Amino acid sequence: MGFIMEFAENLILRLMEDPKERDRKFRQHVYATKARCDKTLEMWSYPLRPYGFWTFDRHNAQNFWDPQISQVQGRRDPYDDLLQHEK
Repeated sequence: MGFIMEFAENLILRLMEDPKERDRKFRQHVYATKARCDKTLEMWSYPLRPYGFWTFDRHNAQNFWDPQISQVQGRRDPYDDLLQHEK
């Protein structure tokens, strides 16, 4: 019976990860995330956006889907008014 307990204990210990290694990986992940966040905040602080920033579908999707936004004066297509008057 002692052999089975010793085997199970060794198996569990082999499957468990080293706490120092786990902490090192987690700390590395946190530092990488912090660096990405700092870079993003720095990019957001610039007054100009890179080419194509506002033309992504995720930015324009709501403009097309929401009639309250898409039909605002100045955003509406002027030819739509001409087509409506001819009907």
